[in-house]
Amino acid sequence: MHKDKKLILTILLAFTLLLMNIYKEYYISNYAYTTTYYEITNNQISSLRIIQLTDLHNSEFGNNNIDLVNSIKNENPDLIFITGDLINSNNQDTSIATKLITQLSSICPVYISYGNHEIEYEENYHIDIQSIYEDAGGIVLEKEYVDITINNQTIRIGGIYSYCIPGIYYSKSTSNEDILFLEDFIDTDTYTILLCHMPYCWLKANGLEEWNIDCVFAGHVHGGQIILPIVGGLYAPDFGFFTGKLYGLYYSEDNSKVLVLSRGLGSNELIPRINNVPEIVVADFIEG
Repeated sequence: MHKDKKLILTILLAFTLLLMNIYKEYYISNYAYTTTYYEITNNQISSLRIIQLTDLHNSEFGNNNIDLVNSIKNENPDLIFITGDLINSNNQDTSIATKLITQLSSICPVYISYGNHEIEYEENYHIDIQSIYEDAGGIVLEKEYVDITINNQTIRIGGIYSYCIPGIYYSKSTSNEDILFLEDFIDTDTYTILLCHMPYCWLKANGLEEWNIDCVFAGHVHGGQIILPIVGGLYAPDFGFFTGKLYGLYYSEDNSKVLVLSRGLGSNELIPRINNVPEIVVADFIEG
């Protein structure tokens, strides 16, 4: 009987520790965040710091996202990129997003591209989200690009919500209008950076090889939402189950072009993030 009690206590203790660890991972993955640093070596840009935020989904880190804003301010960025899904498409209130954009635009220029939730929001409420974001201080790029000079360097920044499947792999998910925009976007000798919420093309459809784009920033897949040890992400839209690693830097075959894929900051509305700490991405472009 004594041995049986000891076994039961051991099992209960192990189960309690397991639950505590799961709760810890759940809490960190939904209410904390980290900063991930990357260096992107290239032959055109020698000094540029970009911060990427993606997939906030109306989350807040501190009152009015003050913790998030202060962390970004301390990094002294030259530019801030927001690659979609700031909001949730089933919530008409955009105040969390607009307050964040206003605070960030006081630090440096903020460029924003659409995610699927911005597209669905406009369909649901017939409200122009671009005007809302721009009134808050952001610069929205949807099938648009700008050439800017920063730190005495010229770069071209574009934004598009599209799968961007190259024309040689014709797909209904990429319209002729999208292809015409991308062809125009890459018609330059300037260093090109594309904000594109959807990463599928760049990871699965040979996009980094087919499109002559120097750097792409993407999100959407939340790192796989639940990240399993060794296995990687559990599930992501367009990628299915057991996705492997879905965050980090991904290079073209000759290492001349790069995809920056962020795990993002927010959570799926149905499934929480687990073992998947939200992240701010800091990308330093250096010549070499």
